[in-house]
Amino acid sequence: MIKTAKAIALSLTLLGMTSLSGCYARTGDSTAAGPQTELPVSEAGLRQVPLRVQTSDAVHDFTVEVAETGAEQAQGLMFRTRLAPDKGMIFPFPRDRIASFWMKNTVIPLDIIFVRRDGTIESIAANTTPYSLESVRSNEPVAAVFEIAAGRAAELGIKPGDIITWQ
Repeated sequence: MIKTAKAIALSLTLLGMTSLSGCYARTGDSTAAGPQTELPVSEAGLRQVPLRVQTSDAVHDFTVEVAETGAEQAQGLMFRTRLAPDKGMIFPFPRDRIASFWMKNTVIPLDIIFVRRDGTIESIAANTTPYSLESVRSNEPVAAVFEIAAGRAAELGIKPGDIITWQ
């Protein structure tokens, strides 16, 4: 009886460990950003997830809001008056496309980072102009757009070819 109880406990422990091994998210074929964590929703009511940028010489971690729906993507960071240095917003697309963004009603300048399906950065529109109606576009179809406070990409050495992962 004791051997059976020990065997059941060991089986349950192993089952729990194997089920947890799948708690990593991937963007394309890039490396995982880390264990999945539950973050509170943002003040705007959006889901938040960890996002990691791997540059040639460093790793930079952010907490980002996920603009998933068409309405959330249309709103983006409009009307925000500040964006913390370790915060941002990710706009994932169901299919790769040429991404075109504008700064209408966007109070703060941003770095707009265009991300390929494999997680590599395609291009960066740095220090975009608040309230501008001019389109800021990717050069090729991308899977997502990542927005951070203006100047952060240069400050952290983030450049095209670096790898972004998120959950």
